[in-house]
Amino acid sequence: MSLHAAAVPALSVLADGSDHHSLNPIVTGGGALLLLLILLFLTTRFNKDR
Repeated sequence: MSLHAAAVPALSVLADGSDHHSLNPIVTGGGALLLLLILLFLTTRFNKDR
């Protein structure tokens, strides 16, 4: 079985699935911002060059 023959049924299930709930963009963006701020804090806190 080729990759194309295996991918077509999977893609059609994903396209027709109405039970799929996407992530809230505000929660996703807020989580990413929080993670980046924590990484920025750790980077500046442990900078030994000064």
